[in-house]
Amino acid sequence: MDMDAFSAVNADKWARLQNLASKGRLTGREADELLALYQAVSGHLSLIRSVAPESGLSASLSTTLALARTRFTGARSNMMADLARFFVVALPAALYRLTWLTLACGTAFVLIATAYAAWLGTSPEALRAVASEAEAARYVNEDFVGYYSENPAASFAGAVWTNNAWISAQAVALGITGVWVPMILFSNAQGVGIAAGIFAAAGKSDVFFSYILPHGFMELTAVFVACAAGLRIFWAMVSPGARTRGRAVAGEGRSLVTVALGLVLVLFVSGLVEGFVTPSPLPAWARMGIGASVLAAYWTYVLVWGRRAYLAGERGDLRPEDSGYTEIAA
Repeated sequence: MDMDAFSAVNADKWARLQNLASKGRLTGREADELLALYQAVSGHLSLIRSVAPESGLSASLSTTLALARTRFTGARSNMMADLARFFVVALPAALYRLTWLTLACGTAFVLIATAYAAWLGTSPEALRAVASEAEAARYVNEDFVGYYSENPAASFAGAVWTNNAWISAQAVALGITGVWVPMILFSNAQGVGIAAGIFAAAGKSDVFFSYILPHGFMELTAVFVACAAGLRIFWAMVSPGARTRGRAVAGEGRSLVTVALGLVLVLFVSGLVEGFVTPSPLPAWARMGIGASVLAAYWTYVLVWGRRAYLAGERGDLRPEDSGYTEIAA
């Protein structure tokens, strides 16, 4: 097929379709014309793809057809409505589905961290294997507390937010491997437990908790949620139920990427607390109270709004018409 000749013959139709698809308001006659041109140009695109599937013309016509399809199928909602649905329905429903698995991840984390803390806090030999006496003293008296104030609060909060959001995204995206989530949980629990054990051995556990808890309440919960999401995707692959394995993983993946997006905002709040509240001169009870209030707000959001959305049939997935097929609710 001579592409130049084909383009010359049909260029007017393509331009007209582009014009109608971009037009703000269509008359009845123009709407009919749009549909007829859409059908004709769809045939043109199929023919072009059979000859030159990767051509610029093929990409251009695909874009025009997508724009036209949006016009005659109609937009279901505007951006603000979509945002409202995300925060009021999709996100809380997706988080609510993970409630028990989140608590299970948190329990495993606490048990591992407690075991390490008890071991190092009561065994001088174990403590010496981790750090020398001078290193432990410097960590307790300088490094740990200094970490939260050695950089400007705003830049520190931003760095913490970026790092934790990246860890959470990894937990969701790589959870399908089945090994990434246990590795993240264990390594983080080990780190917290070792730090707690060093402070316990020095008789300063109160200092440790007064600095770790204000932001740790929400930060660690966000990590547990991300790990729960990753495990849920992994389990969809292992036990897809009535769905095919591909559809089960795709459905869970779409729903739980919603969780990853929501955790970016949750960790932003946690980062602000870590950057501005944790190192602040407020008394320990006030700093921990702020952290506990943030955590309480999160669980209220999940257990009230999330439960309501979940019982209404929402799972955090795309609408059936957007996902391409109907999922079986799980």
